Amino acid sequence: MSAVERASGTMGTVLDDHEPALVPELLVTDLDRSLEFWCGLCGFSVRYARPDERFAYIALGAAHLMLEQVGVGRNWITAPLQPPLGRGINLQITVPDSSTLDGRLRAGGHEPFMPIETTWYRVETRTRACSKCSSPTPTDT
Repeated sequence: MSAVERASGTMGTVLDDHEPALVPELLVTDLDRSLEFWCGLCGFSVRYARPDERFAYIALGAAHLMLEQVGVGRNWITAPLQPPLGRGINLQITVPDSSTLDGRLRAGGHEPFMPIETTWYRVETRTRACSKCSSPTPTDT
């Protein structure tokens, strides 16, 4: 039995259908600029914020993120931070219309490094389509 098979179903169920069980926290260099990107361009909204700590909890449907500005409050920094931050992380976020979002990002000066594509993945015994676009976040956030 593989590790995936052993782990399947062992942790129970999500307690609340409206709250995700995992919320990434991203360190940013400029919270205001990050909020302009995530909320202004991508369509997220601020669920709550702690302005004195330069922290915001944002959501778009079931996709939730925490944003925290580096150098304010207690940051979880395990190695030196070098721009662009977030290298090596891939976030899959479901949006109502990826083409519209791609247009907003381009209009906002964020040119994707890959065009939108639809990829088919095998999930158990079925295949599932996933449209992807790779638009980088602002380089200093």
